[in-house]
Amino acid sequence: MKTLLQKIRFSILLATGIAVLNIQGAYAENVYKWIDDDGVTHYGDSIPPNYATRQHSILNEQGVEIKVISGALSSEDLQQLKAQTEAAEKAREEDAAAVIRDRVLLSTYLSVDEIEALRDRRVELVQAQIQVTKLYLNNLRSKLEGLEQEAQRYSQQNTGEKALPLDEKLARELADTIDSIMLYDKTLKDSEAEQLRLQKKFIGDINRFLELKQLPASP
Repeated sequence: MKTLLQKIRFSILLATGIAVLNIQGAYAENVYKWIDDDGVTHYGDSIPPNYATRQHSILNEQGVEIKVISGALSSEDLQQLKAQTEAAEKAREEDAAAVIRDRVLLSTYLSVDEIEALRDRRVELVQAQIQVTKLYLNNLRSKLEGLEQEAQRYSQQNTGEKALPLDEKLARELADTIDSIMLYDKTLKDSEAEQLRLQKKFIGDINRFLELKQLPASP
């Protein structure tokens, strides 16, 4: 009876020892995978300390990745992640804005003719502003030409050591005229740019309206 009990105890100890060895062996067979600074992939039963804080993987004895350990992100990784996040957020905002534009387009117009009518009115207003600005510019340039001629005559009459400076009123009028020309010239360029923007916008609105309504494109 004693011999049988000893055999049982021995069997239990043997089984326990084998299980422990199997567990230890399983851990020993895990392989680490990491990438160095040159982009080269390495494998080993341990990871170098200088790469331990970076992202690396653990593979089982079959070479299957069983765990990914995220390391500390470098400043370059953080910048890239920030750029990706901002780009994704911008894309979401643009998609949301596009949905709103589509709703407004469908709720505002019933036909392409209505869009074209509004386009023509808006373009005509800008065109009228362009014509008025051009008229002002022509008048200002004519005025400047006269002032410059007057200033030239003044200079010709005041030569030598006792020459008098340009008349203060004339000088101020010259400066004011030049400033006005610059201002109206900018206004003209802005109006012409607005005219092109409107035309491009309404082309896009018409094409999108036809797409939403599933109508054939305009010839």
